[in-house]
Amino acid sequence: MSDYSKRLAVVALAAALAATAGLAQQDRKGCEDHPLLSRMAGYSISSCQKLAFASHKFQLKKGTATVEGRLTRIDYVKPREAEPTSGLEVIRNYTNAVKAIGGTVTYEGRYSASMKVNVGGHMVWIEVQPGPTHSYKLYIVEKKEMEQQVVADAKALLEGLNRSGKAVIHGILFDTDSDVIKPGSEPALEEVAKLLRENPKMSAFVVGHTDMVGSWEHNLDLSSKRAAAVVEALVTKYGISRDRLTARGVGPLSPLGSNNTNEGRTLNRRVELVKR
Repeated sequence: MSDYSKRLAVVALAAALAATAGLAQQDRKGCEDHPLLSRMAGYSISSCQKLAFASHKFQLKKGTATVEGRLTRIDYVKPREAEPTSGLEVIRNYTNAVKAIGGTVTYEGRYSASMKVNVGGHMVWIEVQPGPTHSYKLYIVEKKEMEQQVVADAKALLEGLNRSGKAVIHGILFDTDSDVIKPGSEPALEEVAKLLRENPKMSAFVVGHTDMVGSWEHNLDLSSKRAAAVVEALVTKYGISRDRLTARGVGPLSPLGSNNTNEGRTLNRRVELVKR
């Protein structure tokens, strides 16, 4: 067991909400409580979902925060003949438990509450959503960066440029709202440089794209700065002639997916090569 798992197990004891002995229903096969928090008494798990990397939008007192990381969703229910539990009781049980282990409540309303707590150096976000008296949902995101599995490949980039005049550069990484290229982007940059070295007559636009979250002006500026950062890296670190590359940003104007979904927004945040 990792140190992080051990810490979660310890915190789970401190954050226990209620004894779960004597549940009238069985949990759905393959589902269990998150190690950070137990459940309200009398409830069983009707469904669950665990994703190694996803995002969830948490309500704040002002606005929202979209948090990415390891996502756990648990749906709890209890028998209809059981005594009803108010949404307020569910919410207060969880907010009190999180505050008891040093966390903070970022939002509390009639239909949901959002919280966050630092556990062993990892920020964990939590949302509880009471349902109609006999059910509630729990969302937990252990914040972390995605492990990039797909990187640019010089051959694939060339095929894309020849086929459609453009190619997405997978594997160039930025922090949220930052134009600083993150460590770990070197393999992708090396493949772009390899492509340009093997095709010395080729010149290209480096085009930055964003999703539609935030203002138009901010996204346009961010996409331009990210494209410029990629050009600067290729010139200064990989020896590519500056006159072969032109940085441009188009913000959210050329989406690959719907900006109404997390998956679509992820596709839309990218850097592309466009043959010039």
